[in-house]
Parts: sequence; C-alpha cells; structure tokens
Amino acid sequence: MSEVNKVVLAYSGGLDTSVILKWLQDTYHCEVVTFTADLGQGEELEPARQKALKFGIKPENIFIDDLREEFVRDFVFPMFRGNTVYEGEYLLGTSIARPLISKRQIEIARATGADAVSHGATGKGNDQVRFELGYYALMPGVKVIAPWREWDLLSREKLLAYAEKAGIPIEMKHKQGGSPYSMDANLLHISFEGRHLENPAAEAEEDMWRWTVSPEAAPDAAEYVDLEFEKGDLVAIDGTRMKPHELLAKLNQLGGKHGIGRLDLVENRYVGMKSRGCYETPGGTILLKAHRAIESITLDREVAHLKDDLMPRYASLIYNGYWWSPERRALQALIDNTQQTVSGWVRLKLYKGNVIVSGRDSKTDSLFDPTIATFEDDAGAYDQKDAHGFIRLNALRMRIEANAKLKRG
Repeated sequence: MSEVNKVVLAYSGGLDTSVILKWLQDTYHCEVVTFTADLGQGEELEPARQKALKFGIKPENIFIDDLREEFVRDFVFPMFRGNTVYEGEYLLGTSIARPLISKRQIEIARATGADAVSHGATGKGNDQVRFELGYYALMPGVKVIAPWREWDLLSREKLLAYAEKAGIPIEMKHKQGGSPYSMDANLLHISFEGRHLENPAAEAEEDMWRWTVSPEAAPDAAEYVDLEFEKGDLVAIDGTRMKPHELLAKLNQLGGKHGIGRLDLVENRYVGMKSRGCYETPGGTILLKAHRAIESITLDREVAHLKDDLMPRYASLIYNGYWWSPERRALQALIDNTQQTVSGWVRLKLYKGNVIVSGRDSKTDSLFDPTIATFEDDAGAYDQKDAHGFIRLNALRMRIEANAKLKRG
C-alpha cells in the first residue's frame, strides 16, 4: 500500500462515506479533507460538517460547496440541448453529476496540496468509472483510493456492522428492518437501488417515492405551463425569468405534483451487469418534452435527424463517464451550434403523469411556414407536381431490382 499524506474524500455525511472516512484514517493514517457538494439534493448539509468534526477533521479541511447553479447551467442544460436519454428511458440524473463532483474534488486537492482523492462508489457500479475518469482527465498523476475495491465490507450488512462498531450513526433503516435503499439525489433526480428492488419482478413500494405523487393521486384538473427557451436553454416559466437551478427546481415541483417522471428501469451497467433502479426525474421529464417541441419548429430537418442519430452515442459517453473526453467536447460543440436558433415558447399540459404539448411558437426562428403546409389553397406556394419526379427518382433503384427479379423468373 503506497504512502498517502493527504486525501480529499467525496463525503456525503451518510453511512457509506462516514465508514470510508474512518477507514481511511485507520488504514492509510493520513490527513483527510472532506468535500460535500450541494447539488440540490434537498437535505441539510451542515450535519456533514458536524460529523466530519466528530471524526477529528480540521475545520479548514471541511468543504461544503453550493454547486447548484453550476450543476444546472454547465452540466444539466448542455446535456438537455442534446435531448439526451440513455437506453431510451434514463435521463442520466446520477451520471451528469459525477463530472462536476470530480472537477471540484480535484480543485480542492490542488488547493490543499492533497496527493490523493477517494470516493464511495462500489466496485460493481458505474460511478467508480465516472469519478476516476474525471480525476485522471483533470489531474493525471493523482492517486485514487477506492475503498470498495480494497476492503472486505462487501455487503450492506457488513457495512452496518462496521458502522455500529465504530460508533457511526445508522440512519434511514427501513421500518421492516434490513438495509436501507441506496439513494442518490440532486436537482435533476433521485434514484433508488437495492433491497426490495433487487427482485426485478417486484413492484416498487409506494412509500419509497419521495418527490412525486402517484398518477392516481395527482390532481383531477390539468395544469398548463408556458416554458420559454433561448438558444436551447430554458430561461423562463410562465413569463418569470429565473436562474437555471431555480427553473429546474420549479419544474420538479410542478412535475411532482402531477405524478410526472417516475421510472422503473433495468439498465446495462458499464461493468457488464444488468441493474434495476427506480428514478424520479419530474423536472427533467418536462424539460425534455418542451425542448423537443421547440426544436420541432426551429431546427432544419436533417440537422434534427443528425442530432437524433448522435444522441445515443452522446448519452453513452455521459453514462460511461467520458464527460471530459475530447469526443464528448466535440459532440457538445456540434450540439451547441445547432441550438443558436432554438428560441421560442412551448405550452404544456400536465395531467396525471403525462406531459402533453399543447402549443409552441418562435417569433424569430420558426421554420414552420403555414402558406406551404396548409391543406387549403396555397396560392402556388407549393407545386404538387414536383413530387412526381422526386418519387420516381427515389424509386428508381427499387424498380431496377424488381425488373431484375422478373427477368430471373
């Protein structure tokens, strides 16, 4: 085991990272710096400071940073410009937070003179890849300590036993006993894994969900909301301009109220296994629907289709931890270029788990021409005879093949 003088730990204050903090002290006998990121998870973060102090961490080595604005402005919004969805359903709420945490962790390592960083991701998961690809991209020579790949506490029950022995408070035990859900939350989503969900045939328990009411319990009356976009980014809701993180928080509130954004998914992890998780992404679900709606009238057809072709690759890059890679940056530059004309407003109807587009327009960038699209007299704006030659040319290769088959009998 190589010598470590100072390590920056991504510290939530929860059970796993509290155990890791104590384990780092006992195993590496090094100075520990804790970093807690406020990404809008909706929890009081000051207890993390008190827990760190209890473990003997120096006050100057405790970092609790409000990253909500940077998270939405520089990570969530750029991702949504690409209409990014992994495996057709997952809006990447956990994946998109990891590159920001890695970035800030490395900044703190440089500022405090640390020679190592540590995280609480397991050796079975995707987050170990996302964190560490970020570390190495931003600080190539840094030492990475991944406790789940080193220690023998390889189950939730062993972790709980270790915590009890070390005097670490154990919170959020399920009322029926056993291990708690493994949860991750930020302004974009909250996820649930483990315990009851490890049986993919079992329906998620209703009392598990935190942000959304069930669609059955949602209001019986639909609610309309107007979203305004400028160059692909949301800038206002119902005429009120807000900061990016405030806009997403507002969409979460609206979506949660109407039972929008629940997902039960078996996904293909980077390490090769299938894993079942449940997700609540109310604001992201609304934002994706609205963004595609404003693009439908402002993007050229082939540009829109090119974006759709590239989206699965872009989504995989984010899911697999390649946010800081040159190929992700290249794709982002292309995506951002397409968004220069994506401005206007979208009206949505929210009703019992559904997001329904009920109107959209752009005063300056709309490519919708009613004089051409009309089913009434278009006064010569479109010559329908032009379609004849176009169709015959596109059918030429199929006609040649069909004639050849006839000759062969």
